[in-house]
Amino acid sequence: MIFEKLKSLIAEQFAVDEDSITMETSFTDDLNADSVDIVDLSMALEEEFDIEELSEEEAAAISTVGDLVRYLQNKID
Repeated sequence: MIFEKLKSLIAEQFAVDEDSITMETSFTDDLNADSVDIVDLSMALEEEFDIEELSEEEAAAISTVGDLVRYLQNKID
């Protein structure tokens, strides 16, 4: 469920096909995300999942969609 929501958010944010997003998709290598993109995504995540803002350390530890799914699972559970 988290992955499905994330795929939709990421596809919208980065203007890519939802089907192209996997757990191994890298934000920097595959989506060409820069720091501004990551901040925009984190704000969307805060709103969508009702979580607190990601710290710089947390954001730095997230490099793939899978990393983000695991992060969110820990935050939500």
